[in-house]
Amino acid sequence: MQNLTKRTKPDSEAGFTKNRDWKRPEYRVSIIIPCKNEKNNIETIIKRTPSFGASQEFIFVEGHSTDGTGAEINRVIRAYPDKTIKLFTQTNTGKNDAVYLGLAHSIGDIVIIFDSDLTIMPEDMIKFYAALQEGQAGLICGSRLILPMEKGAMPVLNLIGNKLSALYLSWLLGIRLTDVLGGIKALFRKDYNAICVQPDSREPLDPWGDIDLLLGASALKLKVLEIPIYYKCREYGISQIRRFQDSILILAVFMRAFWRVKVKKWL
Repeated sequence: MQNLTKRTKPDSEAGFTKNRDWKRPEYRVSIIIPCKNEKNNIETIIKRTPSFGASQEFIFVEGHSTDGTGAEINRVIRAYPDKTIKLFTQTNTGKNDAVYLGLAHSIGDIVIIFDSDLTIMPEDMIKFYAALQEGQAGLICGSRLILPMEKGAMPVLNLIGNKLSALYLSWLLGIRLTDVLGGIKALFRKDYNAICVQPDSREPLDPWGDIDLLLGASALKLKVLEIPIYYKCREYGISQIRRFQDSILILAVFMRAFWRVKVKKWL
């Protein structure tokens, strides 16, 4: 199996905050944050995200929340006039749809997709920017399954499912993956646009978009880099994952991915 994926060393060894070549070009950054019923996390994301890049914009895409998330984002926009914060509301559903809506309204050279549940740390975003800035890979993915995670952060069945998903996609794409639904991914906007115009892009059965993104990156022969991220328990709200229904859905996505990668090219 050809290994196109690298995993970085832990923070203390990787040198993300020390000895970085700051003469490299700085890029505009669009941080796309799908959110549904995450009211208490919105301001925390803004406060904890480090300043990096030539400019930053936060694009919240709200998915018909019932806890006042949209109103909270509007309040945060007024409270932080020095930051570029945008709010859009989905007309459809699903994280994948939210990301594409955010992308359509973004201006950044680099796109970072960040989950709003704060089970991963906003402070980690600078590592993903640095990896792209330094040319380490074309698609940077966060992996929750390399570092020890907070006790109780991931139920055992979810852990098993995530590991099996990574093994399957590693085999299917001929790369080494440890996590598929890591909660943070980053790539250059030009590459995202190239993925979007590929035949079979925007897999209709993939509501998360992570698998679709990996398939598109593989088709473009982008190198994939995994960065270890610390995974912690959710402090507010409830998970949007429906364990049984989504397990069936992801199996269907995997079957279509097999058709797209292994079968269709021979027809």
